[in-house]
Amino acid sequence: MKYVALVYYQESIIEAMTEQEWHDLNQECVAGVERLSAQGHFVTGQPLQPVGTATTVRVRDKEVLITDGPFAETKEQLAGFYLLEARDLNEAIRVASRIPPARFGSIEVRPARELPPKD
Repeated sequence: MKYVALVYYQESIIEAMTEQEWHDLNQECVAGVERLSAQGHFVTGQPLQPVGTATTVRVRDKEVLITDGPFAETKEQLAGFYLLEARDLNEAIRVASRIPPARFGSIEVRPARELPPKD
């Protein structure tokens, strides 16, 4: 079964890191992806640019509304995602607990769902 692991952290914590600390964290993530791939858990994933680069799109009464920034103001921002393969939720949680940014923020684990076939 597929699970999405959404990575959240406070960007202010990351911004306070030295270049070396940021580099080390990224290398730890790369090594983690290699390990998850070797174990058959990693399907895909991608880090995101900072929240200041976000644009929110809504459609109301057929009108496209665009807002700079994220939809909601929160302490933690969405920083990236992993699509994981796991037997069940317990295994997905165990795998997600090893995602390095969990030390700075949180990892939301949610089962992915498939769209029904086209009619």
